[in-house]
Amino acid sequence: MRKPLLKENFSGLTVFFSVAREGSFTRAAAQLGLSQTAVSHAVRSLEERLGVRLLTRNSRGVAPTAPGERLLRTVEPQFAEIDASLDAIAELSSSPSGTIRITASDHSIRRVLTPKLRHFLPHYPDIKVELHSDNQLMDLAAGRFDAGVRLGEQVAKDMIAVRVGPDIRFAAVATRRYFAERELPQDPNDLLRHNCINLRFPTHGGLWAWEFEKNGREIAIRVEGQLIYNSIYDCVEAAMAGLGVAYVPEDLVQPYIGTGHLISVLEDWTAPWSGYHLYYPSRRQPSGAMALLIAALRHAE
Repeated sequence: MRKPLLKENFSGLTVFFSVAREGSFTRAAAQLGLSQTAVSHAVRSLEERLGVRLLTRNSRGVAPTAPGERLLRTVEPQFAEIDASLDAIAELSSSPSGTIRITASDHSIRRVLTPKLRHFLPHYPDIKVELHSDNQLMDLAAGRFDAGVRLGEQVAKDMIAVRVGPDIRFAAVATRRYFAERELPQDPNDLLRHNCINLRFPTHGGLWAWEFEKNGREIAIRVEGQLIYNSIYDCVEAAMAGLGVAYVPEDLVQPYIGTGHLISVLEDWTAPWSGYHLYYPSRRQPSGAMALLIAALRHAE
């Protein structure tokens, strides 16, 4: 006979989600403000009530079992929606408040989000914005993010997307001294003969393929080089130091191109990209705080 749903399961699930996300009872306890003993007891009690084991230990710490993975995949997103709905109801009788968690690239944080938040946050002291820097697309539900910010082409079709920045153009650059000893590339494939500065995505570990376009022809090049970074800003600094060719947002290097320290190549291959967009699940109604933030970040055409 199926066991009835107990209210104790709800608190146990919250603790389980935290342990599974953190991969550690200790880190989950610190995040929840509980003792490690209380966290262990909550998870063990939940497992006993459900009759299945939800967590298992491995060499890296703690990981969910198959039933645990199913709970994370199917139940945790519903908890997030309940939290969002409760926040929206609470805001009906109070000033907008709450924490909004956003995953975004380091470039979008510095160039788009922070400048706009500088004007937005002083007007809403009860709203907090947590920015997580990551250059790769992330699962919003798995990371417990309310929204993400990425270039327009990278936004999934099942998301609501709001444009928050202008078009972006990338530039392939290196110092004058670097190119003085090498032939200037005339075609993206020529980059395969150069010492290129790669960018690795922190989330999945892959190297970014440099994308070019000319007269409707698109090319993605897997370049080679001695240096690999996980921040576009480090790529710029390495190029400035004469360590190779970098492919970075043009606004970061335009001042150095203007002074002649950096030379931009393949300019006829670097068409503008659709600018940064804030995206969030289409099935989720934004809270009052989120709606205000969206309005403040929206790009004026």
